[in-house]
Amino acid sequence: MKKHIPNLLTCLNLFSGCIAVLMALEGNLKAVTICVLASGIFDFFDGMVARLLHVKSPIGKELDSLADMVSFGFLPGTIMFTLLQKALPDASLLPYLGFIITVFSALRLAKFNLDERQTSDFIGLNTPMNTFYVLSLPYIADKYPELIINPIFLICSALLTSYLLISEIRLFSMKFSSMDWATNKYRFIFLFLTLVLFAIGQFMALPVILLLYFILSALHFNKKNDLA
Repeated sequence: MKKHIPNLLTCLNLFSGCIAVLMALEGNLKAVTICVLASGIFDFFDGMVARLLHVKSPIGKELDSLADMVSFGFLPGTIMFTLLQKALPDASLLPYLGFIITVFSALRLAKFNLDERQTSDFIGLNTPMNTFYVLSLPYIADKYPELIINPIFLICSALLTSYLLISEIRLFSMKFSSMDWATNKYRFIFLFLTLVLFAIGQFMALPVILLLYFILSALHFNKKNDLA
């Protein structure tokens, strides 16, 4: 029975992602946020539970990618599509450019499954982090619509994040192999500053948190290279 627990969590990730997509199309941002947070929690714990129970399996890995494709691939593309519809109300085709994020999320997930370099850290932006960035845009748009509901900004944002998904930029993961400060210094700093920034700006702080993630990851890997 225990071998099915991680897959159940992965399926709950997928289920939450499906609901989030529908809520995004209906413009229900609060429901989208709840579902994305649920998907993120299920996605974080399915792998952890599999390792703790020693029930990791090839089907679990593939199922995880399929679930992530909806929750962290199709969903951010849908959110960007709805934002572009607001920015380009008279354009019939341009809003579909939002789904370029979905296409590159699929490429990123396929690459991740085959790339043996990404066992403990990431190469390229991970799809959940990208999704949380895209989710922040409607929140920022509520306060600064002239900044976000802008077709040039939105299209450039979709193109940039799509590139980052398949880039060769090294980023640390939040998997702690130990609680040693020297090894995890930048992870601890990132976690602390994320909590502080989120407490101050909530979802509007996510772009700053993403930038911080890139900066601290660069420092983390520079330190590792120096030690090597």
